[in-house]
Amino acid sequence: MAKQHKFTLTAARGMLPLLAEELKQLGIKQSKQEQGNIRFTGSLEDAYKVCLWSRVAIRVLMPIATIRAESPEQLYEGVTALPWEDHLEAEEGTLAVDFNSFRSKIKHNQYGAQKVKDAIVDRFRALTGIRPSVDLHQPDIRINVYLRHNQATISIDLSGESLHRRSYRARNTEAPLKEHLAAAILLSAEWPRLARQGWALIDPMCGSGTFLIEAAMMAADIAPGILRDYFGFIYWKQHDKDAWKKLKADAERRRQAGLARIPVILGGDADPKAVEAARANIAEAGLSDWIQVAQRRLLDWPAEAQALPPMGLLVCNPPYGERMGDADSLPRLYESLGDIMRESLPGWRSAIITDKPQLGKFTGLTLFESVPFDNGPIECEVLFYRASKAVTQTNQTQAIPEPVISDTAPDLQEVEISEQGDMFANRLKKNIKHMAKWARKNKVSCYRIYDADLPDYALAIDVYDDQVHVQEYAPPKQIDPQKAVERLKEAMHIIPDVLEVPASSVSLKVRQKQRGANQYEAQAAQNKRFEVEENGLKFWVNLKDYLDTGLFLDHRDTRLMLMNMARGKDFLNLFSYTGSVTVYAAAGGAASTTSVDMSNTYLGWAQDNLQLNGFDGEQHRFIRANCLEWLQAAQQEAERFDLIFLDPPTFSNSSRMDGVFDVQRDHVSLIQMAANLLKPGGQLIFSTNRRDFKMALNVMEGVSLKDITAQTIPRDFERNKKVHQCWLVTKSD
Repeated sequence: MAKQHKFTLTAARGMLPLLAEELKQLGIKQSKQEQGNIRFTGSLEDAYKVCLWSRVAIRVLMPIATIRAESPEQLYEGVTALPWEDHLEAEEGTLAVDFNSFRSKIKHNQYGAQKVKDAIVDRFRALTGIRPSVDLHQPDIRINVYLRHNQATISIDLSGESLHRRSYRARNTEAPLKEHLAAAILLSAEWPRLARQGWALIDPMCGSGTFLIEAAMMAADIAPGILRDYFGFIYWKQHDKDAWKKLKADAERRRQAGLARIPVILGGDADPKAVEAARANIAEAGLSDWIQVAQRRLLDWPAEAQALPPMGLLVCNPPYGERMGDADSLPRLYESLGDIMRESLPGWRSAIITDKPQLGKFTGLTLFESVPFDNGPIECEVLFYRASKAVTQTNQTQAIPEPVISDTAPDLQEVEISEQGDMFANRLKKNIKHMAKWARKNKVSCYRIYDADLPDYALAIDVYDDQVHVQEYAPPKQIDPQKAVERLKEAMHIIPDVLEVPASSVSLKVRQKQRGANQYEAQAAQNKRFEVEENGLKFWVNLKDYLDTGLFLDHRDTRLMLMNMARGKDFLNLFSYTGSVTVYAAAGGAASTTSVDMSNTYLGWAQDNLQLNGFDGEQHRFIRANCLEWLQAAQQEAERFDLIFLDPPTFSNSSRMDGVFDVQRDHVSLIQMAANLLKPGGQLIFSTNRRDFKMALNVMEGVSLKDITAQTIPRDFERNKKVHQCWLVTKSD
């Protein structure tokens, strides 16, 4: 029987259970999972197997001694006494030392590593007159010292460098996904088993291709360490070369046999540089014949769906929004992922890693499981969604599948309506009866019929012609989270039935308390928009592609007020969004309109809205600019306006803005700059939907302020009079 040793394996947060399962598959039975590591007893060959085959381990350590180290001197003496000549050749040998201290008297890791290195070098000098050198990159042996409560465990690091390094990364992209993290996500998604069953895999934002390569290696039974030419045991004096040679040969045979079993694996990225990097890495891994990557935007994937197998796994590492400006577009991105899964890949599962798990609600998918993992220093969660199932309708009510654990989705059944559900249905019937008559009389085809009237059903429900837009607020704290999920499911059965529309005409979104601009830009728009009418004017709205629909219903009366003020005036619309207020101003006979927004998408939408109503010509200008920068520059210009509408975001940290905007902190300077552009006697309407907003009175020069909130709350929003605040600002003559 081969000599037995004790080993310690390390892995990142959340990956120890996966590592324990890997050990079982490698035939390693004597293992024990502890906090932060797994210990096992086995042969050197067992340790080599872990180095070669583990997809999630970080380090394989072989402890050789434990010493007391209450002082630097005691540490030095203990290390000097160890037989380092049994591990390393003195002449031309190299070493490196990793040192970590926990609740010990030696607190400085670099100082501790220096003392250990000095002790080893001094021992060799005393014995042979020759000292080994330090090589921090790929030393002959790497020594790991873990000092805990003044007790130092000294180990040989058999991995040599982190095992996540597979040696196929020829090119990088910005913030690439680590190989062991990609593997852990795929293992958690049961990809090896799904691949054996012929499931496909796509990564629509593949970056440098890590998910794709790791998935192919799993499907083909390729050892993750097969491409590495360096491990910590290769130049170690006690290295068992025959055992390693045998393991490598066996891994190569398994690789050759497994390549034929790789299913369809596709990747895409909108960034051509990422596509180039992915292809280079795939080629380095020897998998170019089995993985296809194309430059493709996220919203182009539905066009590829028909050519894909009916079952598969979508894996994705969306941007985290750490850089300024990225966060504003993330809800839209998650909505797009959900739309793709439901509409184009209904038989597929998905796994999405995110540092903001609340964004998963924007997918509209049913969450099956979430698992915490660390992506470097960032705490993340992986959101797993099971395959959806074809919609079944009974009495025009769409059934929603429950989360499932088995491989087969359950039969869809009608949700039993509770007593509270009956109350919700009755309230909805009562509201629609009153509001529909009012809407017809006032030529309004889009309006709110329910706004969290009952605490158990924290929803806002809006009618847009024959479509219904449902938004779920974060439920009140006193409502049990699981109960809130059940109530939402119940509500989604009731709404189509009460409103007499197909379930496919009901769009559900999740809206929580915002930390960002209230306008979320999509990668592509206007592919699902339709026309609605309000006060005789027409507007394009889109219930699918954006968090907001393109028309803020609570500003209906505000728009009408501005229309009645606009005749013969030069009108300025700041943060103009889709230009609905500009349409009203043009309809009111404005001499000119100027719409300023940072988004090309929304400015194009605004132009379409004006053209839809027959307003065209040079008197209607559209300016793409950061409104704050544009306002500052306009102070020096001669152009002035008679009427201004100012509806800024509550908060914005867009990359196209210098710094962070907060409406409460910055509203005085913002209103003052805008008011400076008014002609004498000109007027400005300022609005904000920040509920706790407090207007700073008596601090602005040359203007008077009047709270007009009550006059601007439409009838369908009377249940929620805090939906916005409006102020009329008049410039002194």
